[in-house]
Amino acid sequence: MDRHEITEIVTTAVVDGLGAEPDEVTPDATLLDDLSAESIDLLDILFRLERALKVKIQAAQLAEYVQGGIPDEEFGDADEIITEKGLAQLLRVMPQIDPDELRGTLKARRVMSLFTVDNLVDLVIHRMAVDAMEAGTPERAEVPA
Repeated sequence: MDRHEITEIVTTAVVDGLGAEPDEVTPDATLLDDLSAESIDLLDILFRLERALKVKIQAAQLAEYVQGGIPDEEFGDADEIITEKGLAQLLRVMPQIDPDELRGTLKARRVMSLFTVDNLVDLVIHRMAVDAMEAGTPERAEVPA
């Protein structure tokens, strides 16, 4: 399955999960701010992706993916400003962000407001690769662009 196919499945899951118009669900649309998703909506979208792609992503894995395994005290706790280390991690998983614009102002509790549909596609691809490696089928871990 290539990135285009995964993107279509993710887009459908977001459209159906949010009752959004398909033209609203663009790669750069943020799930929380632009598409008004709430926590329960994210769970619904993740469940739809699990059914469609056979990839299980739990809410905790979403946060873990974004935070990159960096402990809270090194990343930035809820109302704290994201650290330089945290900002570098965010740039890896959310390449669309402008670290200079966010430096010194982004609080940890606002991080998910930057998470886009395209970031969700990347997360799905990442989870599919992890699942393939854990299942001993590394050849399924690579998703062509």
